[in-house]
Amino acid sequence: MSAKLRPGQTAEIAGPKHAMVFPNPAVVASMINRAKRPLLVIGSNALETETEDGNLIDYAIKIGKKGNITLAATGHIIGEFMKRNAENVYSIPFMNLGDRLRDTNWNGFDGKGQYDLAIFAGSQYYLEWLVLSGLKNFAPNLRTISLGNLYQPNASWSIGSVNHSKWMSILKEVVENIV
Repeated sequence: MSAKLRPGQTAEIAGPKHAMVFPNPAVVASMINRAKRPLLVIGSNALETETEDGNLIDYAIKIGKKGNITLAATGHIIGEFMKRNAENVYSIPFMNLGDRLRDTNWNGFDGKGQYDLAIFAGSQYYLEWLVLSGLKNFAPNLRTISLGNLYQPNASWSIGSVNHSKWMSILKEVVENIV
């Protein structure tokens, strides 16, 4: 009999439904490409998260442009998107966004309907945990992806726990495969 390997902390059980870990970055990009109404949620830690060519905000802008994805800037970072002349970016408090995403009457920032995929990156781990827990339990038609470098059990899918350099190579491959 073999034990099932499950990432995350043993004492922090998120319930019977846990995030699947992506087998490779192409699967992440494929899910984003197939989504009809994706939303990329960028948290306040994105500014401090360094990447090869800047910070996580630069990656978010690339993903948004390549995939024609709406961006939700949480916290104070909307100014950084404005400095970079990013388009299709909306500012909203993180917890408020979690509530909007589970609200079946909310038609998104553009009024065109609910989002079918929410992608999270650059958020504080514990806040993302809370929002994803709420979405997991109260937004059953919404798929969620955590692009953070730590396993996020409340998401539908997570990259898993990887070191910074491996995480950067994963994000780079995700961006390259988005059409």
